[in-house]
Amino acid sequence: MRERKVAGMELRVLGACPLDCPDTCSWEVTVRDGQAVSLRGNREHPYTRGALCVKVNRYLEYTKADDRILHPLRRVGPKGSGRFERISWDEALSVIADRLDEIVREHGGEAIWPYQGTGTLGFIQGESGFAGRRFWNALGASRHDLDICSVAGNDGLRLTNGTPAGMDPETFAQSKLILLWGTNTLTSGHHLWKFIQDAKANGAHVVAIDPIRTRTADQADTYLPIRPGTDGALALGLLNVVLEEGAEDTAYLEEHTSGWAEFKAEILKYPAARAAEITGIAEEDIRAVGVRLAHTRPTGIRATMGLQRHEGGGAALRLIACIPGVTGDWRHPGGGVAYSTSAHVPLNVDPHWELLPAPVRTLTMTRLADELDKSVKCLWVYAANPLGSTSDQNRIRTAMLRDDLFTVVMEQFPTDTVDYADIVLPATMQTEHMDLHHGYGHMYLVWNEPAVEAPGEALSTTETFRRLARHMGLTEPSLHASDLEIAEELLTGTPHITLERLRKQGWARLDVAEPFVPFTDGFPTPSGRLEFASDQAERDGLPRVATYVPSFTARTAPSDRAYPLTMITPASHTFLNTTFGNNPELLRRSKGPRVMVNAADAAPRGLVDGQPARVFNHNGEFTAQVEITDRVRPGVIAAPKGHWPKLSPGGSNPNATVDARNSDMGRGAVYHDNLVDITPA
Repeated sequence: MRERKVAGMELRVLGACPLDCPDTCSWEVTVRDGQAVSLRGNREHPYTRGALCVKVNRYLEYTKADDRILHPLRRVGPKGSGRFERISWDEALSVIADRLDEIVREHGGEAIWPYQGTGTLGFIQGESGFAGRRFWNALGASRHDLDICSVAGNDGLRLTNGTPAGMDPETFAQSKLILLWGTNTLTSGHHLWKFIQDAKANGAHVVAIDPIRTRTADQADTYLPIRPGTDGALALGLLNVVLEEGAEDTAYLEEHTSGWAEFKAEILKYPAARAAEITGIAEEDIRAVGVRLAHTRPTGIRATMGLQRHEGGGAALRLIACIPGVTGDWRHPGGGVAYSTSAHVPLNVDPHWELLPAPVRTLTMTRLADELDKSVKCLWVYAANPLGSTSDQNRIRTAMLRDDLFTVVMEQFPTDTVDYADIVLPATMQTEHMDLHHGYGHMYLVWNEPAVEAPGEALSTTETFRRLARHMGLTEPSLHASDLEIAEELLTGTPHITLERLRKQGWARLDVAEPFVPFTDGFPTPSGRLEFASDQAERDGLPRVATYVPSFTARTAPSDRAYPLTMITPASHTFLNTTFGNNPELLRRSKGPRVMVNAADAAPRGLVDGQPARVFNHNGEFTAQVEITDRVRPGVIAAPKGHWPKLSPGGSNPNATVDARNSDMGRGAVYHDNLVDITPA
């Protein structure tokens, strides 16, 4: 809390990183004479342990950037021009209220699309708590399907375990074999590495499975360079070796799983040789890791969101979740799968769906270009930058040029999306508002106390909607709840964690055992067991038995490819999605947009290291600097995400080439399932 004095006029204010990262750090802001002067990780937090990442270390600098939006703005130039004039809040709210009233009266509330992103994950201000949704429900606005990040994997894990929740990541310190599957831990969630180091000090063997030899793979004991979209085949191949070794845990299978006979038959279809042919990994390497998996307890698997962003992504996570069911690793601390801990958090999130006057349609985030048709009359974007982060970039740009589309953007910086707004509303940043967070990569709630006053006329998400509700004469009490009242409501599901305690300490561990071993009392599936075969999957039109579903690129034969190369868009070490994409120092460190190309693909195309190249397909193109490297295998190129199109050569980024197709489950995104070609620019 702000009242914790350090010396004189200095205050130590406890807060939380709001960004889309599993680590959700607890931080400390030092405030002197009303100004935030330093930021560091909270040394008392068991997961943060005093460290922040290279991106967030610059957060205070970012809050004071020269290009920060500090006042309401109204468009005065053509859409896309980024030309605005300053207006007052009263004028902005009047314009918005009149347009929303008109749209609801003439077209119905469903003509409004509240497009919320993961720019902040807070339960008060951000997407975790559906911030603003109660206001939209009162207007009868369309629902927003936030499917951009993790939905396919969540659905796949539910089919096996009944929940996407799993291991406490801290228990990786007790693992003896660690599979880092499709996750670049040292870039995207580096706090886990401390626990991996503890495990390594106790003799653990670390395997990195990734299409790119990342900085994390460099630190692993074994690296498996997998073809994108073939993870399910590898999972089955590893389990085939476990069966060859006679190492399946028969007691666990009998007592805690269902559908084993059906799943065993599926495993037997994928001997190591077949898995090697599909994945591109040497058969002997699959066998070596399979033997370790067979005989090493506990084995912990860290699988994150990147590996499920393709047409077989849900099936891949469903299969990976089956592995500890076969080996019995769920018995042990340090055993099992860690994907997201979100489902362990018992907060009472109430978007007040009862305020909807009637059932409404759901519009899908990643299908923005398709669904932004003439039936949508208002697009309200907050905590999101779809023109930088969403697939089918060029068609989104065209759709947002519609004269009859009223677009409001709540933002902190002049992103590409802001350029297409009719009204821009200045938004607070994390040091300026109150919020409550959980980590989807740890087992703690983290409180964020505002450290300083907001600059200019910036308002929090909650205050913006409170003011708009008053302006529109909406009297429903829940629309006017204060941030502290919202926090108290959220915490009714956690009686052992009080708001007073959170504000004083800054964080609290969930009410779970230490060490935490999930599913000791059964699985939250229909059978109460881990389900290798699922009646629900069958009803949903999916394979009844967990099986390999190849990605689009993996199942497309070279002879059928209009574009020969598979492109993936990994996380950048300097940006978080497009957050920080305008920070001068982080832009410098990123060395500009780049594309990693294997020499075998570069040579026949006349590409040389350091030159600009054009990456293209039927959707569009972008320009990036070539980095010739053996970190990607032949046939695969990698272009890190996060660069703003408007700050990039040619005005586009890799999302200009990405299809708005659906993954196999949950209508998830397919950022890593993309066929392209590349030529010198």
